[in-house]
Amino acid sequence: MVQPTEVVLPTPPPPDNGRGGLREVGWLAYPVILSQISSTVMGVVDSAMVGRLGATELGAVGFAGIWCWTLFSFFFGTATGVQTFVSQDHGAGREERCGQWAWQTLWLVVPAALLAAGIVSMVQEEALRLLGPSSELQLAASEYLRPRLIGAVGMTLAFVWISFFRGIGDTRTPMIAAILANVVNVGLDYALIFGNFGFPAWGVAGAGIATAVGEWGYALFVFVAAMRWRRIRDAFATAPVRPQLAALRRLLRTGVPIGGQWVMDMLTFAVFTTFVARMGDTSMAASQAFVALLSMSFMQASGISVAASTLVGRYVGAGDLEAATRSFWTSQIFAGILSVSIAALFLVAPDAMMRIFTDDLEVIALGVPLVRLGAFFQLMDAAAIVTSGALRGAGDTRWPFVAQSLLGWGLQVPLAWLLGVSWDGGLRAAWIACTIYISILSLVLFWRFRSGSWREIDIQA
Repeated sequence: MVQPTEVVLPTPPPPDNGRGGLREVGWLAYPVILSQISSTVMGVVDSAMVGRLGATELGAVGFAGIWCWTLFSFFFGTATGVQTFVSQDHGAGREERCGQWAWQTLWLVVPAALLAAGIVSMVQEEALRLLGPSSELQLAASEYLRPRLIGAVGMTLAFVWISFFRGIGDTRTPMIAAILANVVNVGLDYALIFGNFGFPAWGVAGAGIATAVGEWGYALFVFVAAMRWRRIRDAFATAPVRPQLAALRRLLRTGVPIGGQWVMDMLTFAVFTTFVARMGDTSMAASQAFVALLSMSFMQASGISVAASTLVGRYVGAGDLEAATRSFWTSQIFAGILSVSIAALFLVAPDAMMRIFTDDLEVIALGVPLVRLGAFFQLMDAAAIVTSGALRGAGDTRWPFVAQSLLGWGLQVPLAWLLGVSWDGGLRAAWIACTIYISILSLVLFWRFRSGSWREIDIQA
């Protein structure tokens, strides 16, 4: 691990239209934001439609969805390492090496995800029982989780090729795939949850099936695009290649910490969600609606983070570290402007925001204070997401993984338990603990980039 060194970086430059300027960041970010909106809408639609069935069903979708994402986030995160290698090779003019990184990563993560899905499917009912939510929520969560496990394998494949496209600066192909997948999901949700168009009414299970079909559609679109579109296939050599030990080692060295960071982030949040589920189905439903609202900010920050990662990686590969630095500052400014807009919406209309998901007055009463708190939470979360993306583009993946793991388990989980459960502060106090954690994490990651240690990292070695 490269240790931090004191490097004085230039004052954040104003956005411009050159390398790392606002136009370049925006051009890459907006398709990712639209893609994230479409992907996030899958979960929001599931929550909004299932919420009409009742608080238990709404809580079950959130509970099972978070644990499913947690269990597979290691594979998703590791797959995004493709973007770092592809963007740096693309920036250095080595386009013929870009396609191999997708295939080497595919050999690593897709078989492992398939094995994990099989194991989880065999133990899911016992695992849900051990986690301790109500028996009604356990049953509904199990029905939703079963098809989502199949979809998670498809999403692992999708993440590999999405990361490849983003690495070469093509953020529009994944956007198209995400929009089409979401259209499929929305239609099947309406059909399978409520039994419309002559389909059976499968409730939460129908929501899980709809999402899984959408996820596999997403994966197949980006895979076929990489294989069949001549301009991509010829320019970036996307034809299949056999596993290569040296390439696999380099991917593991850079990609596994990303996967570890993702899984630690999600695991701490899944444990937090388990605390909430034990507070009752109403608290779980309010928390799930709040998480769905936070995704409004997350999807924008995530899109800008992808742009920051691509541009930092591209300019590191090209040897232009000042443009890489400029890309980071521009991305932060862009994310900050959008986050302030979301914060204003949360503060002005928290009740209306909650009514998107439920008409239950008790759930709304619990959720409104969370939405107000979320105005600040999502500001700090956006800053952390963008900084993490910039560090990832530079190949600085191990240090953020360690920092996030230590803060997650050393601060977020125990503080949420202390404030929310031990001191009987309830749902709002538990989310205050999460807000304290994300604020400190944001500052720590920002300091890491500001130190300039990423300038000394060479993933090509």
